[in-house]
Order: sequence, then structure tokens, then C-alpha cells
Amino acid sequence: MVLVFVGFNHLTHNMEHETKNKILNQLGLSKNEADVYQALLELGEAGVGEISKTAKVHRRNVYDVLNRLLEKGFVFIVLSKKENRYQAVNPNKLSEFIDEQKNALNSIMPDLQKIQQEKTKTEEIMIYRGPAGWKRYIRDVIRIGQDVYTIGAKAAWTDERLKNTVELYNRESADKKIKMHILYCHGTDLEKIKQFNPHEFRFLPANYSTDSSVDIFGDYTVIVSNAKMGKISDDALFTVIINPQISDAFKVWFKLMWKLCAGKNYDC
Repeated sequence: MVLVFVGFNHLTHNMEHETKNKILNQLGLSKNEADVYQALLELGEAGVGEISKTAKVHRRNVYDVLNRLLEKGFVFIVLSKKENRYQAVNPNKLSEFIDEQKNALNSIMPDLQKIQQEKTKTEEIMIYRGPAGWKRYIRDVIRIGQDVYTIGAKAAWTDERLKNTVELYNRESADKKIKMHILYCHGTDLEKIKQFNPHEFRFLPANYSTDSSVDIFGDYTVIVSNAKMGKISDDALFTVIINPQISDAFKVWFKLMWKLCAGKNYDC
């Protein structure tokens, strides 16, 4: 029974070691580098021979591994008269290492995004569906960060299921200074309209309300079908068209409608 227990503990230790190795691999360490680093954590301070034995890495390879770990800042040298000894940095330093990588990535992110956008197709069509599709569409609005022009809105934002996303939009749109210019369908509840982020709005004439609406922002034109007053139905479809010529055309038509619907009472 004792032998079985000892064997089980050894197996558990090996499994934990491999789990840590996998995580260290994600930080950019090779298998040997992760083995040597963990060995140094166990030994505290050690020479090459001790490290080789504990890490189960050939002595000749340990020298190369230690040099790479020194360059990465994972270990440091403890000077000694007989031989150089090594010690692992405090594991807390690994978090700092991740932060440094993140900051480095953030510093070049704008350039990477610019390259990606230049190579991305300028024309694309996608279809979203239901409340989940509406939330995805709002994330597009936030990401693009430009003013939104809407024709035939029905205050669907007041749907209780969308509350969290509306709150997110209100925060992000304030930060990014996104403005909404909305032509509501005739008869839309004014009190509901005033429940969310302030924006410019007017009303379409009574005879020009439909079960669809159009949103335009950036190069996006989003045509919403099966639109319901004050809610997003489960069968609502969002046809997303990414095309600068189409979105520019709709913005021009919006300006005409906006001008025709001017009035003190926000109605034609």
C-alpha cells in the first residue's frame, strides 16, 4: 500500500509539473526552459550540475537554456568563486512580463489594425437575427465609432432584454462622441424615446411608416426587417451591407428626409 501511495504522489507531481509547463509554454518558454525554470524554483539557488539533475536536461543543453532564460529575465546569476550559480526570479515577475508584452502589443495595435483594414474586403453582406443579432449590430456601431443615421426607427432600444447592451452603448458612445440622428416612425412613444442616450430625432409622416428600418454608420448600411414597435422580435433580420457607395447614398437620402421632416413638434 505504501508503494502504491508513493507512486500515486509521484504521478500527481508529474501531472502538476506538466500543467505548469504548458502555461509557461504559452509565455514563450520551450519545454527545456520551463523545466529548468521550475527546477530553479525548487532548488532556490543552484549550479549547472544540480539544475541538470533536477530538470532532467542534459548538462550541455542547460548552459544554452540558462542563457536564453537570462535574456528573457526569468533567471539571474549569483556570482561565486567556484562556479556561477543561478536563481529563478520571483514568479510575480511573470505577471510583469505579461504586462510588458501586452503594452508592447498595444503600442503597435493601431498600425496592425490599419494594415488589416486596408486589406479587408470593402464590400460584404452579412445577416444577423433576433435580439442577439441586434446586440452584434450595436457592437459594430461602437467599433466603427461614427455617427448613426436611422430611417424608420421604432424605439426598439427600450426592449428590456437589451438593457445591458443599451447601457454599454450609452457609455461607449459618450466616450467616442457618437451621435444619433433618428427619423422615427409616426406614433412612436415620445417617453420611450427619451429613456436612452440623448440624440437628434424627428418623425416620419403617418402614411410612411413600415415594418422595416435602415441604419447607416461608416461604410455600413443595416436594413432591419420584421421590426416591431418598442421591441426586437425573435424573427427580426438585420441585413448588414458593408459598401461605402451604398452607405453614402443612404446618407444623402437621409439628409433629404430629415430636411422634409423639420418642425417644432418633430413631425412633418
